[in-house]
Parts: sequence; C-alpha cells; structure tokens
Amino acid sequence: MMTTARSADSGLAGPGDLDRYPFAEPSGAGDRVVAPVWDGAEHDLGRVSRRASGSRGRGLHGQLVQQLGQMIVSGDLGADRPLVPEEIGQRFEVSRTVVRESLRVLEAKGLVSARPNVGTRVRPVSDWNLLDPDIIEWRAYGPQRDDQRRELGELRWMIEPLAARLAAGHGREEVQQRLADMVEIMGHALSQGDSITFSRADAEFHSLLIQVAGNRMLEHLSGIVSAALQVSGGPVTGCDRPSEASLVHHSRVVDALAAGDGAGAEAAMRQLLTVHPEVERVVPAPREH
Repeated sequence: MMTTARSADSGLAGPGDLDRYPFAEPSGAGDRVVAPVWDGAEHDLGRVSRRASGSRGRGLHGQLVQQLGQMIVSGDLGADRPLVPEEIGQRFEVSRTVVRESLRVLEAKGLVSARPNVGTRVRPVSDWNLLDPDIIEWRAYGPQRDDQRRELGELRWMIEPLAARLAAGHGREEVQQRLADMVEIMGHALSQGDSITFSRADAEFHSLLIQVAGNRMLEHLSGIVSAALQVSGGPVTGCDRPSEASLVHHSRVVDALAAGDGAGAEAAMRQLLTVHPEVERVVPAPREH
C-alpha cells in the first residue's frame, strides 16, 4: 500500500495543469459522479510494474500510473467511466499532486480525457495510443492478451524484415560487430540454459537492427519491438525457452548484413520470425512476486 505523499514531493505539474483535474465533484443530483469501485486485493499498489520504464518514472507517481493504467486497460474502469481524483487520492493514500500528474500521463497516452464541467473519464480503446510500450505491456497482461500477441506478431512481420534489408546497405562494421556479439552471447546463454540473458541479448539484437536501418520513422518503432519481446516470453517472464533454430537464423541475418546482402537479410529475418513466431504463442500471465 502506498503511503500519503506530501505535495512538495512531486513538484511535477504547474498550477495551470493542476486546474485541469479539479477535486470538486459536479453539483446537482443529475450530475452526481459515481466513483469507481476500488475493492479487491488485486488493485493494491503493492503490485507495481514488472518492467522498469523510464516513461513512467518511479516512486508514488510511477506506481499510480501503472496501477490505473492496468485497471483501465483490463476493463476494470470502463470507457467513459468517471474518475474522481479525490476518490483516487483517498483510495491509494497519495497527494493531490501525485494524482493529478498521474492523470496527465494517462491522458498523454490517450487513456483518459479531462474536460471542464465533465471531469476526467476513461476514453474508448479507439483513442488509446496502442503503440505506447506501457499500453502494450498492460494489454499483454490483461484480458486482451491474445489480441495483443497477434497484433504484435503481425506488426513485427511487417517491420523487421524490411529493417534487415535496409540495414544491409549501411555497412557499419561496429554495428555488425555488435550484432555478432549479441548472437555470441545468445549462444553462450543457450548452452548454459540462461533464458534471461538470451532474451536480453535477443531484445538488443532486434532493437539495434531497426535503429541502424537508416529510416528515422522505423527507428521510432524499435521500442515497440522491444516491448513485444518483453511481453511474449522475454526478460519479464523468463519462461520462454530459447532454441537452436532461433540462434541459427540470427546468425544468418548477421552473415547477410556482413555480405551486404539485403535480400538475404530480409529472407533470414522472415525465417527467424517464422521459426520463432510471436503469432503462435499465448502470452503468459505475469508471475506473482
């Protein structure tokens, strides 16, 4: 359970921004706001993020963003559901500043909206930023896990083979060496049965490949691929057993890049995604700690 925070502890939002999330409830019987139901041990803020996220920050603010985000994405707080900041502060024992700043973060992700005389409400799924790594994680551990698994797999199938083809034309030796190093680490981890190290090297391999494709728009998608790997059996859960076939295809990608063979790199990446496809996995539920 979170303890009460002093307003000065955050200092994240200015007075103009704080006014967007008023604590006073609308007046009048017809406008009465029904507060969300917070009952249930599963909503305790002791269960914080299973993945460190720079976008969320840490401490009370980061924990509250994580918890409210999970509740919204899971459907515990449905679309157009009113969120009363005062109720949130009382339920989670946090300051008004922490609540308001957390709602600002959720609004930036498209999960909530704040309007004068209406208050803060949950927005429909069509308004969410589904490419946000946090939302990817929250969906992967909620009722939408199967849809998230399929959509991530389809997105990777479109992005990564193209990135491999483009990366082959850049001929940066230091990058190719780094990719080769990741394959070597993966091979050692495979021999040692170390799935965590394997998955971390795997995530860096795929992220680096996209970043060196020479396309800045593709580069912005590298975080999505990293999130996809993490929520589908990577370093978050550590339950996905690495395979020799996966390692072989990673090596073939590196060889094709070294040879400047764009078509070969693309084909090797497609083979990799086929032999180890996200679309054929069921994203596991998170383990309790």
